[in-house]
Amino acid sequence: MALDYTIIGQRIKQARLAKNLTQEDLAEKIDISVAFLSRVERGNSHINLKRLNQLCRLLDVSEGYILNGASSNSNNYLEQEFAELLKSCSPEKQKLIYNVAKTIANNE
Repeated sequence: MALDYTIIGQRIKQARLAKNLTQEDLAEKIDISVAFLSRVERGNSHINLKRLNQLCRLLDVSEGYILNGASSNSNNYLEQEFAELLKSCSPEKQKLIYNVAKTIANNE
């Protein structure tokens, strides 16, 4: 499964905002440029594992959450991603997605 750097960037941005940090504040703390952090948050650049680890410690989030949405603190970690996905779909596609998800959930 390929990483979606746009979603990774969104998670980083959300975690940064939850800590009331500006891009400037966070970039300074992990010794990267504001421009680079901005590109990471937009999914246009990739952050290395060393910087990701620093960032996660500062933002109090796990690497697992940033990389794939998995969080040991949450049972509904994909809720926001699904909401965003559904907003961009027509009502017909929303119903199809719902029916597929319901079928999968009922087969557990």
